[in-house]
Amino acid sequence: MLVGITGSIGCGKTTISNILREYGYLVYDVDAWCRELYYKDTFLDVIKENFPESFENGVFNKRILRTEVFNNTEKLKLLEKLTHPYLTMKLLDSINDYNGRDIVFTDVALLYEMGWNQYFDKVILADVDYEIQKQRVINRDNISGVDFDKINNIQMKREDKIKKVDFVIDTGVSVDELKIKVLDLVKELKNNAK
Repeated sequence: MLVGITGSIGCGKTTISNILREYGYLVYDVDAWCRELYYKDTFLDVIKENFPESFENGVFNKRILRTEVFNNTEKLKLLEKLTHPYLTMKLLDSINDYNGRDIVFTDVALLYEMGWNQYFDKVILADVDYEIQKQRVINRDNISGVDFDKINNIQMKREDKIKKVDFVIDTGVSVDELKIKVLDLVKELKNNAK
């Protein structure tokens, strides 16, 4: 069974993923796959060709690229057009490499935006109150509230995701409470798989 973990920025996907890893589950991290791209010279050449202003003195600056794409929808679509095929190929390769595990998880923020719902047997939504979400991101990424809203607003709305997913986990609780919720959900997934 392949289970997607999705949710907007700062909603707790990574915390859920880390809990699952702590208990021995395999969790693919799509953000890590995306970061890998920026260490590939061939990909940086493509970025330089399409986003030359994101280089300072010949050195790539991801913060400049992020600001650029979150301020311009067309540029964001172009970046997605460059990254999504690689990420999809990586996902499909990973699907074939379960190593006999009964449940494998994938942490992916833009699951529905990328059309990946077709690959998952079940989808979990990490969810939290908007103000908690916003404060988490501002503190973690050292960005302004305006920048948070730009990032958050390009993702599918919470209400729309809730309608599509199989499970919702409220991450606005203590880590110990969240562990219980996650482990209960894993138990339910295993029972459904039988």
